Amino acid sequence: MFSRPKADIFNGFTKRYTLIAKTILMALFDLKSLNAAFDELQEERGISRESVVEALATALAAAYRREYGKRGQIIRASFNPETGDIEFRQAKIVVDDTLVRQEGEEPTGEDDHRSRFNPEQHIMIEDARRIKRDAELDEEIAFPLEAREDFGRIAAQAAKQVIMQKVREAERASIITEYGEREGDIVTGHVQRFERGNLFVDLGRATAILPYDEQIPGERYRQGERVRALLLRVDEGVRGTFIRLSRSHPRFLTKLFEAEVPEMANGIVEVKGIVREPGSRAKIAVFSNDEHVDPVGALVGQRGVRVAVVTSELGGEKIDVVEWSEDPNEFVKEALKPAQVLGLELNEEDNRATVMVAEDQQSLAIGRGGQNVRLAARLTGWKIDIRSMAGEQIATEEGAVPQEVQPTGVEDISEKESAFEETKAETGADEPDPKAESAEPQMQDRDIEDEKVEEEQEEPVDKEKDAE
Repeated sequence: MFSRPKADIFNGFTKRYTLIAKTILMALFDLKSLNAAFDELQEERGISRESVVEALATALAAAYRREYGKRGQIIRASFNPETGDIEFRQAKIVVDDTLVRQEGEEPTGEDDHRSRFNPEQHIMIEDARRIKRDAELDEEIAFPLEAREDFGRIAAQAAKQVIMQKVREAERASIITEYGEREGDIVTGHVQRFERGNLFVDLGRATAILPYDEQIPGERYRQGERVRALLLRVDEGVRGTFIRLSRSHPRFLTKLFEAEVPEMANGIVEVKGIVREPGSRAKIAVFSNDEHVDPVGALVGQRGVRVAVVTSELGGEKIDVVEWSEDPNEFVKEALKPAQVLGLELNEEDNRATVMVAEDQQSLAIGRGGQNVRLAARLTGWKIDIRSMAGEQIATEEGAVPQEVQPTGVEDISEKESAFEETKAETGADEPDPKAESAEPQMQDRDIEDEKVEEEQEEPVDKEKDAE
């Protein structure tokens, strides 16, 4: 079909889709090889045969127009992969005087948006109805063209570029469809590379991004290492498809528990709220729809086996499992565990809770750096004041606005969308970002031991309901 040797046509092209286009164009001489190439694309890249055949027909039409067509012609091609037959047609659009201006006719005004009549592109409706009785405006009328099998080098290159573009678009659509349906689920991949603090993860058919701010502080990654993360979003950008992952989002913790706790997967146990300080500590409030099922015990498991698996996946992050209650008094008390609460006063006008604790429970109630009371305030939505039995106020923490009952009611996926857009821009930027370049050593040098809470301060009161 091509006048130049096949090797010369593709000489010098190194892009990833060049091999695909080369295989298809060369296989036109051999239908068996062509169909084998179609099957390979469908199996390995998820691109349907119909999409590749359509791309090939478009490429053939582009090659014909480049080599033999006239300026302004609309060329259509059809290819039969079973017989190898190729048909070329010229398409003309049915128009009338309201859509086009005749040669020599000037626009009637600024609002005259009619295009100039081109006999290679247009056919007047009265002429079209002589060919097709029921022709309508904007319809295409096809006229057969002489078959050609000899294309030059430039036409072959044009065909190759069209095939590359169409196959790339088909693969991108396939990836968006496949991974778009898995948003909010856990995916597994392998570390591919580091770039400006961001981690690129190979998922098989696509490469995902685990941004620096979505990683768990203290974790260290090695190239080729297996990584599990939450698939947050699939986005189609100018430079390709971007898949954003997260290991710090609260929903990741929820999904890990769903994989370990059958009661959650069956809907018996519900997650009413969850807050995290990734790599350090998390609190999760659960509720059981069956009075015979203990929600806290279901998540903790026998001898803490279930929660231990989740904690191990999160690099030692401590998890407090508390029972959710409609009564704010009980819920605030539960949220402050492992500390024992002796008294509680609620001020609904100010949305403030004053909690009384014994002196030996102060450190547990507050937590290291105020972490325990801070997470409890975010989980319950109440502003919490910690007071000792002597009446001395020792800690104050403001809670978040109360949320609706949702598995991830405390935080939302869309909170860091702007950060994701910046991440995408960074991956295609030419100039290095000094701040971002300094982020990778920080990520690698963080020590998870600095984030652990001292065990001496963590004396759980109720071992059956405490995930410590």
